[in-house]
Amino acid sequence: MRLLILTFLISSASLLPAASRTWKNTDGSQSFTGEYLVHDAKRVTIRRADGRVFTLELAKLHEADKTWLSTQQVAGRKDAEPLPDPNAVFDTLCFGDARADVLKKLKESKIVEAGLDETFLGRVGLNGTYRTRKQIGGRHCDLYFDWSAGGNLTEVSLQTQGVARSSYAGRLKENWTELAELLTMLHGKPLQAADFPGIDDLQDDLFLASHLWRLEGGGSALLGTSMQAGQCMVVVRFTQERINPVTVP
Repeated sequence: MRLLILTFLISSASLLPAASRTWKNTDGSQSFTGEYLVHDAKRVTIRRADGRVFTLELAKLHEADKTWLSTQQVAGRKDAEPLPDPNAVFDTLCFGDARADVLKKLKESKIVEAGLDETFLGRVGLNGTYRTRKQIGGRHCDLYFDWSAGGNLTEVSLQTQGVARSSYAGRLKENWTELAELLTMLHGKPLQAADFPGIDDLQDDLFLASHLWRLEGGGSALLGTSMQAGQCMVVVRFTQERINPVTVP
């Protein structure tokens, strides 16, 4: 089983106009309008009407969409971007990447950018120094990383810039809602889903997960909110750990 790739942020690459159509999930209960970019025998890359680009496995699509794709040339248009690495968990980053490889991929990325001059990276490290170029639900996300004892990537987290407690629901719920929709489209129905966490449930340095998805490579994706030093934020975690749903008595 291979991982789906969360490349939902708009790419800076220039693409010529292609076919825009309505796509549906397997049972037709969800749909979106998107521009076909490229596909192979297992996956298709689509650009949504709002400019966000992501890749789906054909098995996640409605039969009508798979039939339509069968009329298109496999491997897509010659001018299109190549399909992303099927082992990636965010952009081109893969679990197990060494630090040097992560830094190289971040520098080459079209969807993240450094917020600091590269000369400072050796002092402050990678955490919080890269962010998404485009906004998700009205906010940019900063990237954070966890590593194994041997220095290999075990987790990638996206965190929005913090807002005050008084702005929590008004400014973060749109971001949380859009991320929930995108992750559901990419990874299917979550194993666990709850309402937007209430502000009274937040505690400093505690991640409060509302959604859980199983990554097809065996890891997990979680969506929720957190608070640090009184600042609230939405967080997405892609972790190598296989996290099980919480059982409520």
